[in-house]
Amino acid sequence: MTPPNDGVRRWLHRLRTAEAFSATQELVVLFLVTSWLLAFGLIPLRIGHLHISRTELGLVGADEPRYAQVAREMLQVHSDECHALHTTVRPHSLAWKDLSASYHCLTAGAITPILYGVPWLEKPALYYWRAMSFFKEFGISDWSARLPSTTATFALILLIYLHMRRFRPGGHLDAALITASCIAMVAFSRGASTDMQLAAPFSIGMLGWYAWYETGKKFWLFDLYFFGGAATLAKGPIAPFMIICILLLFAGLRREWNIVRRTIWLPGVALYLAMVLPWFIAVQLRNPDFYRLFFLQHNLERFTTDRYQHHQSIYYYLVVLILGLMPWTVMSLRAMVDSIQISVAEWRVRHNRVRYVGNTRPGDAFPEFLVIWAIFPVLFFTFSGSKLPGYILPAIAPITILTGDYLYRIRQYKLKWWMLGGHALVVSTMTFVLLLCPQYMIYERFVPAAKTIFWAALWATVTGVAICLIVRRWGTKYLRTVTLAPVLAMLFFLLRMNGWLLDANYSARPLAERIAQEAPDIPTLATYHIRRDMDYGLAFYRNQPLRHYFHEESATEKVNIIAEIPQEQHILVLRERDIPQLSTILAGRVYTPLFLYEWQGLAVYRVSAGTQTANLSEKPSVHNRR
Repeated sequence: MTPPNDGVRRWLHRLRTAEAFSATQELVVLFLVTSWLLAFGLIPLRIGHLHISRTELGLVGADEPRYAQVAREMLQVHSDECHALHTTVRPHSLAWKDLSASYHCLTAGAITPILYGVPWLEKPALYYWRAMSFFKEFGISDWSARLPSTTATFALILLIYLHMRRFRPGGHLDAALITASCIAMVAFSRGASTDMQLAAPFSIGMLGWYAWYETGKKFWLFDLYFFGGAATLAKGPIAPFMIICILLLFAGLRREWNIVRRTIWLPGVALYLAMVLPWFIAVQLRNPDFYRLFFLQHNLERFTTDRYQHHQSIYYYLVVLILGLMPWTVMSLRAMVDSIQISVAEWRVRHNRVRYVGNTRPGDAFPEFLVIWAIFPVLFFTFSGSKLPGYILPAIAPITILTGDYLYRIRQYKLKWWMLGGHALVVSTMTFVLLLCPQYMIYERFVPAAKTIFWAALWATVTGVAICLIVRRWGTKYLRTVTLAPVLAMLFFLLRMNGWLLDANYSARPLAERIAQEAPDIPTLATYHIRRDMDYGLAFYRNQPLRHYFHEESATEKVNIIAEIPQEQHILVLRERDIPQLSTILAGRVYTPLFLYEWQGLAVYRVSAGTQTANLSEKPSVHNRR
């Protein structure tokens, strides 16, 4: 072929270097990489006969199936009420009767969270509302139950990109992709929980406030009040409490107390109250115990005591941060140290009354603001009597933003060997551990076979050496690419190649499916001393309340549990080691084994109605490991 002439070459060069085209490229890269990180293995996607993505992992833990079940029951109440009124949320006409019917349809099932038919007032309603809308649109499933967190995370990452591009151009793509690829964001974006419902709007609101602080335009304050209201509807008063404390600390350290007064903007306050008060007032009127249960028990008492059995050491959140920021831990910690040094230098400038030329304020406040925002949630929850990893999720975004900005500022320099080596070591260690996960799940040994360790170590070493060589040879600007590559590859390895292992070991979904195959005509299921996560998981996948053989004392159980042996024919799920107790527990009942679920050490029995002699002659079939 004839090579293009010089004019065409110059035109193509101008096109490649044009700002608009560069922005388009960045958005495409951001969308594709973020979609892979947040949605691969979560949202089912098929093109023809090719499965691009499948829902590889069912709901895990006790919280995911419990929150999803609340949303399902609220949606059922909503649907039943709308059907009874013969209307929808969109009125048939502007007549008062139709408007009133549509209003009652809209609010039906949306006020009081319900779990197994009774009010469940542990959390506000934002997650449930969003899950209800996704259930209505895509059907009730485990993946649609996780969409509220996934979409909230996606919105946060996009707005980090846009905010940084507007106010700190250069490191905007790094900041967004680092946020999307750290373990904490990847994990919580895939959870059917309230943690990301708080962290995402909280972080967006804080960025909006700083945009107002830097520009003085009241428009940006809408972000603070609107997203602050959303965060309050996600988890309650902790959102405005953290916002107020962070802004007060920032104003005090910068000696700019007037920004506190100027932040109190009446249209914004009205917007916040209009968003928050209607639900809190309505749920209190319908449930007189709401104030005591939600504010006193699940907020104040949860913080001051270990009532819910989540006590951890004072160093707990340091470990959570180190793990949650992987694979960017080394760079993030270095960026935090650098930003603290900058903040201290700025404080000294202000203390000496020296101001930068052309700026009405002393120095650059952005690093100082992000440092305060990052440190406060970690310190605050360190002194909590109840500690869970998701509590400090609002601290992740400011750290990853600082990391992206820091990498851009040092891009023209070569990374120091200890930084590059430390970063490569973290990435290779993460790769090594994740490559061994399937072997551990299959053989349940902390030390796998030597051959497996060798190949995992080899791939981890190759990954670390490649990062060092590429960044050392071609510069810091390639650090993002060579770090994201193994992260994306590990996600494919865990979810596409070994997703069935995760599902079998940590979710109740495969067990529920097997029970439905073995005993499709038996609706009732009871459990005996199984783990809480499997208990709630089976209840969600079979859409039935918890039913235990006996009452089990637990400070963490706050729901209506049926504690009796069913008289009708039913399925019993129990631990394998508890099988010898059946002759005593079910004396006079016929029970026959269905199968053993070895992945989680469980046995499944069919228990007949009536009072006949127990049958122990049969042995259950084994649900073999693949």
